Amino acid sequence: MIIDSSPEAASFAVPEGGCRIPEPHSTDGAVRLEGAPAVDASLIDVRFLEPLGCPRQVPWLEAAQDVPFEDSPAVRPFPVRPGRRVAPGWWWSSTTGRLVAYGSGVMRTQLMLLDRDPAVVALACRPVELVWPEESRVVGHAPQLMARLQDGSGLLVDCAGRSGPSARLAKRARVVAAAAKAVGWSYRLAGPPDPVLVANVRWLAGYRHPRYAAGSCMSALLEAFGSPRPAVEAVCELGDPIAVWPAVFHALWNGVLRVRLDEPLHERVVVSVARQEAEAA
Repeated sequence: MIIDSSPEAASFAVPEGGCRIPEPHSTDGAVRLEGAPAVDASLIDVRFLEPLGCPRQVPWLEAAQDVPFEDSPAVRPFPVRPGRRVAPGWWWSSTTGRLVAYGSGVMRTQLMLLDRDPAVVALACRPVELVWPEESRVVGHAPQLMARLQDGSGLLVDCAGRSGPSARLAKRARVVAAAAKAVGWSYRLAGPPDPVLVANVRWLAGYRHPRYAAGSCMSALLEAFGSPRPAVEAVCELGDPIAVWPAVFHALWNGVLRVRLDEPLHERVVVSVARQEAEAA
């Protein structure tokens, strides 16, 4: 999949008087960009849509502490571009039990990886756009993904293509990273992940729904993998493989069982109980 990052970083005319202009020589909390003036974090605004679709633009430092951006719809639509391998869609999140809209296959892959991350409690695609003054104009950037973390902070993510981020994306990413740091959030400019990892997680994602959970057989599943062993041996020991394999894959997805995901999955891959589950047992 290929996605052009440049539209996500396009400039736009900010409504309601635009963005605030910094005072001369204001450098507190700022990040110096090559070939650009300092961007003061206190002068960055955030543009988002309320759950019912009403647009708002408020100071970033205030909104980041109080607004549940993960409940906001996408601040920009996900267009279909004929002739290009960029297509929007929906991802069912096992983290929230809700559908999350995405704009491309690259975004879907990162959504999938975040959905399996135990530190993530909520997900959204492009729910915010940061706007700030830069030289004689106002520019904006809408990070492609946002995750709410267990500690209440947020993670903003942009997806770089195979050739790396464009110069414009790299430049604006530094501003977004500084804005995130100013409120205790994180920012990630994600490159293409390992294809073996993606293939493995994509397979496990097919069993992410709770209907595949082991249920009352969970204790037997944990006992069978109490010591690291080839998956097929434990599966055949537990019963009908057609019924047991989905429960094993679901447990691997949610981290109850552990396996190396940097190597291709196969029936004799070594599986064990995750440490926290073993300690709880």
